[in-house]
Amino acid sequence: MDPSNPFLSNLHYHLPNFVLAALMYTLLGRVLLSLVVDPASKNYIWRFFCRITDPFVAVIAVVTPKAVPPIVLWLLGVVWLFWLRVGLLYLFLLLGLMPKAG
Repeated sequence: MDPSNPFLSNLHYHLPNFVLAALMYTLLGRVLLSLVVDPASKNYIWRFFCRITDPFVAVIAVVTPKAVPPIVLWLLGVVWLFWLRVGLLYLFLLLGLMPKAG
């Protein structure tokens, strides 16, 4: 790692944060797309959103009551991912591994 490049020297923080953010916004995109696309659609964009988010939705479904509609389950997933990102930030702050500004 190049110590002169602040992004690469803080990759331990940026990479998990980026993955969680990408999953969170993809799940939010799935929610918005579900308003205009049929759930059984063969649209390649819809299938991409489903394929990327289904593993995380399956994890959320384990701790969520079965009576919850899928769109609410996806929104709960967005909330869970948001709080995972906040928890990651807090963990890095506690450990003193947070990237320094400047």
